[in-house]
Amino acid sequence: MATPDRQATTLALAHALSAAERGLAVIPLSRTKLPALRSPHRDDSDPAGPRCHGECGRFGHGVYDAATDPVRIRELFAAAPWATGYGIACGLPPYRLIGVDLDTKCGTDSSTALRELALRHLFTIPETVVVRTPSGGRHLWLTGPPDVVVPNSAGRLAPGIDIRGAGGYLVGPGSRTEHGVYTTAPGTAHLTPAPCPPSLLRLLVPPPRAPEPAPRASSAPGDHGRGLVQFVLSAHEGQRNTRLFWAACRAYENGIGPALVDPLTEAARGTGLSEHEARATIASAARMTGHRP
Repeated sequence: MATPDRQATTLALAHALSAAERGLAVIPLSRTKLPALRSPHRDDSDPAGPRCHGECGRFGHGVYDAATDPVRIRELFAAAPWATGYGIACGLPPYRLIGVDLDTKCGTDSSTALRELALRHLFTIPETVVVRTPSGGRHLWLTGPPDVVVPNSAGRLAPGIDIRGAGGYLVGPGSRTEHGVYTTAPGTAHLTPAPCPPSLLRLLVPPPRAPEPAPRASSAPGDHGRGLVQFVLSAHEGQRNTRLFWAACRAYENGIGPALVDPLTEAARGTGLSEHEARATIASAARMTGHRP
């Protein structure tokens, strides 16, 4: 267990309470950016049994502990005196927060990738809260409509762009981690999270699950399959993962996913992706459309 840093914990609690006043549900985080309280069910004999989301009444359920009630927040931090930060739960009312995490690791230019997506899909990122990460990345805070559930994803839109949605959380500004402090970008602290542009929202929501197609006499991909392969081949840098994921989703929805795994992989390799990256993206598309990779 980490050694308590009372000053850091006090500051984190103050920032968390301030966020809660804005209607943002929070949990305490450790220096590793993980929930500070461990699961009370970690020693359960049946890990495959029904998952508890806090029904047991104890702390340690991650974002399911998130609260806006200052009394409960103080209790959470009292139970985790080693906490040095706080997480803001996404997907909850009133904001139904969606976090766009623009990473800078591995040399990715996620900001350029986001601009290319905006140009291609005709949307503009609105003025909103921006949080700077110690590594030089940025978190953009957007809000979603009440009838849409945005899932978490990593690199699905483009390399270096992760999405925090329902069941996820964002590290709150003022949090201290092993690598530094999260801060609000100048001129954005007073802003209210802006609505997510509809065109971007459509990219964030997985396609509806299609019914299982009737058995076909032939598994050949046909003209539609060739069109999807060509769609991937014509991708430019910054859109390769996005195009591959979209094409793979369409392939599985139309019952030709298994037949197109190898052709799509080869097409993606032709655009510069590695075989591992391509097959991982196709497998993700299979899962998102309700199929076994």
